[in-house]
Amino acid sequence: MTETRVMTEDLRAAIERSGYYPGLVTDAVATALGQEPVTAFFVHHDAIFDPGMEVRRHMTVLALTPTRLVYSHTDEHPADDPQGRPRAETSTEAIRSSRVTSVSLTRVVPDPATYVAGVTMPSEVILTIGWNVLSHVELEPAHCGDETCEADHGYLGTITADDLTLRVSEAADGEDAVRQVLQFSTALNDATARAGS
Repeated sequence: MTETRVMTEDLRAAIERSGYYPGLVTDAVATALGQEPVTAFFVHHDAIFDPGMEVRRHMTVLALTPTRLVYSHTDEHPADDPQGRPRAETSTEAIRSSRVTSVSLTRVVPDPATYVAGVTMPSEVILTIGWNVLSHVELEPAHCGDETCEADHGYLGTITADDLTLRVSEAADGEDAVRQVLQFSTALNDATARAGS
């Protein structure tokens, strides 16, 4: 069995282990992958509380193939009425590796003075991947520096690529999940570098 075949089966097993609608998620990811083998992946199952204090689960799957990044996200929505059943919505996107414009990884290290390269694990990582489909706009009022000035100076803003941001922490997800995100980001960086040359 080749390594890529093993990776594809490992991805299916990781989705099944999550217990989050594995048939639906596997089918969506498999459709997006087509016949391409998986070279790296990350599966992230998370729960959030909505304003009504209901638990809502969602799942993100990132899979890297020799030519593409496959991104799948599944959300659970509560039933519309008390006797109804919850519904799930899943979407997938397949992005050519050459279209990935940025891979940003933020590492949070609690005690940087004791950091040992290759040994110390970050307590949290934030992976942001951009392929220029979505952007995040931050605006704030502009000021002239005069504290007594009441004039309207317009707004200042920044636009950043924000197609996907994924936060994983040791406390919530475990050290293994942090390690997997680090490994996935390395594989994605390698793939985008190859695609760009």
